[in-house]
Amino acid sequence: MKAKLLERKSPFDRSFLVAKHSYPYFLDIWHYHSELELVYILKSKGTRFIGDNIEQFDQGDLILIGENLPHLWQNDPEYFEEKIEGSAEAYSVHFNKNFAGEEFLNLPEMKEVRKLLDKANQGIRFLGETKKNALAWMQKIHEAEGVNQLVILMEFLAALSQEEDIDLLSTDGFSFPLHITGDDRVDKVYSFTFNNFKRNITLEEVAELVHLNPTAFCRYFKKSTKKTYSKFLNEIRVGYACKLLIEERLNISEVGYECGFNNLSNFNRQFKNVMDISPSEYMKKHKKHR
Repeated sequence: MKAKLLERKSPFDRSFLVAKHSYPYFLDIWHYHSELELVYILKSKGTRFIGDNIEQFDQGDLILIGENLPHLWQNDPEYFEEKIEGSAEAYSVHFNKNFAGEEFLNLPEMKEVRKLLDKANQGIRFLGETKKNALAWMQKIHEAEGVNQLVILMEFLAALSQEEDIDLLSTDGFSFPLHITGDDRVDKVYSFTFNNFKRNITLEEVAELVHLNPTAFCRYFKKSTKKTYSKFLNEIRVGYACKLLIEERLNISEVGYECGFNNLSNFNRQFKNVMDISPSEYMKKHKKHR
């Protein structure tokens, strides 16, 4: 199931798109686009697919989806059976990363917003205070005009960048986001892992990259990232496996070997550890919602 590219063009007098949608059900297409997408669900429920993440969605959800990250909002079956106009409603904002100018995002004052947009490569679900206030923000953005609309959007993005109560949805391995942590040693390990995860990687060679012995490296990596290196490596491999399973070019066994797992049982075990379901169950979930 290959994601479909949807292209949007902003009107000549707008640098981003703001809309209030009202349909019998949401767009039933596994798709992606070059713009980031900020979505607030006013009405409806169903299953949300973002990258390799599969979760239920409901009224009040606030999600930021990164550029070129495949996604789908699949309403429950009754929405397609009843086809009642206005059953699925949402506010959305679509904007390019550099919609305010390439240099603007690099200003020192924009550091936290820049980090937010980088995190969006995995998809972000906001909780906490920003979720409680999201409806008011989205209404203000939708109703504003001209420079006021731009100012309000930037204020909301600034507020979102300060929210600590968030969930990152898709795994690293699905979208291969660019990790820049500010820690040169961790960033070097990230880059090496993304480029080599399909083969066998020893702890010794990774530790040597950052001039530490394996024991010191394990301690340092866990302190810096809050997870062990083996867990990080398996998440990368499983995320990439999800992408291959959705595309259906390879069978489950072939996907496992392609992602760096040395046997099928280990692949199934590690996949379930990360995704809470088996590879075959994961494929069934996606097929069910085509």
